Amino acid sequence: MNPSDSAIASSSFRSFDSGKRLLPWLVAMAFFMESLDTTILNTAVPAIAQALKVVPLSMKSVLASYTLSLAVFIPISGWVADRFGTRRVFASAIGLFTLGSFLCGISSNIHVLVACRILQGCGGAMMVPVGRLTLVRTFAKSELIRTMTFVAIPGLVGPMLGPFIGGLIVGYFHWRVIFFVNIPIGLLGLYLVYRYLPDYREERTSPLDIIGLILFGSGVALLSYVLEVFGEHTLSGGEILGLLAISLTLLAGYGIHAAHAAFPLLRLMLLRIRTFRAAVVGGFVTRIGIGGIPFLFPLLYQVGLGFSPIQSGLLMMPQALAAMSLKPTMPRILARFGYRCVLISNTVILGLLIMLFATIRTGTPVWLIVLQVFCFGFFASLQYTSMNTLVYADITEEQTSSASTIASTMQQMSISFGVASASLATAFFIPDRFRTDPPQMIHGIHQAFFVLGGLTILSATVFQELKSNDGDVVARHKDVQTPV
Repeated sequence: MNPSDSAIASSSFRSFDSGKRLLPWLVAMAFFMESLDTTILNTAVPAIAQALKVVPLSMKSVLASYTLSLAVFIPISGWVADRFGTRRVFASAIGLFTLGSFLCGISSNIHVLVACRILQGCGGAMMVPVGRLTLVRTFAKSELIRTMTFVAIPGLVGPMLGPFIGGLIVGYFHWRVIFFVNIPIGLLGLYLVYRYLPDYREERTSPLDIIGLILFGSGVALLSYVLEVFGEHTLSGGEILGLLAISLTLLAGYGIHAAHAAFPLLRLMLLRIRTFRAAVVGGFVTRIGIGGIPFLFPLLYQVGLGFSPIQSGLLMMPQALAAMSLKPTMPRILARFGYRCVLISNTVILGLLIMLFATIRTGTPVWLIVLQVFCFGFFASLQYTSMNTLVYADITEEQTSSASTIASTMQQMSISFGVASASLATAFFIPDRFRTDPPQMIHGIHQAFFVLGGLTILSATVFQELKSNDGDVVARHKDVQTPV
């Protein structure tokens, strides 16, 4: 090897070494951007609704469209990374997310804002899964647990800071700044990705399940649209029933297609595994009940009780604070009582806590609100930890990628449907949602809490099929991870 070749090799090694050190920070940055974006907007819902001249309940489409976009495009993220390379796809994801953020910030009406949120979701759907995939391929298993733990921290910090930052921006600046804060982070991420991120790709990739993507994506999108327009009185009952039938037919068609396809988009055969089925199906129903709470809280605090955006953001922080501060106790709880006992009892407790939010009204002491939200944050985090880890209890190493894709997709779908369900339940109990005074808004939200709480309690029946020793291999493993 001549000196110039030696210098080039040394430079390449240093570049890879630098990239390996910076990779966890890059993925953590992507986690932070996504987790912050999903919570920072909640506090600004009333202000954005007023600026765009729509009723606050109509803002559900802005929140749900993002998570729905994640659900549709997450299943193809692994295939795209294998086909085009992790560096190109990760950079494209950050670029799409940043562009979507900029376009959201200059949107002039709610329809444009929803379209730009979908674009944001396309980028978000690729960012986190591809970043996680890059970590797995870069680090040895002995280093992976420590790396994944570091990367998961922003996923906890983002939800804690998001509501407060959103309230701060709305209170002292302009709601458009909420989207613009992603731009400098995204540009920095693009520079670091092109300079340091390793590029992995497969020489041969299985064919993309285009038919499955069309059936699944259009079915989920149409079902979400039906939930959005139901109660809006923009379509007749017959038209809504027709769209509902079409969406269910598309999803049933995907189920039939997946059973016979060689490389299906989502490997639904995994649902035959009892622990996986309970975690995914039970988690889906539970998250519909829980997923609408972050949407209802700002409406209750700001529109109903008259709190400022900053006060509203501060009142939402105890939930994330409880999740962070008490998270180390959760593996011990699961090891002591087991998944079946924890999931059944914890789901009922969560439903009751959601119903208890209906006692919050004008004159309720702030300390009592904080206490209720803190307790809800702990039990919600315990629920997420239990469901997310139970997914992998009986999954083989070869099935891990497919199981993770199904679990992530169903999680995002349930959050999207949860926001739509919360808005629908609230609107059902309000006589005229276009002319709503604070007492009517409080009444509608209180009734929605009862509906969502009842739905959450109902989901406990799904976990009844678990056996007492299900998940023990996960709960008692010393390296068990507790994702959000």
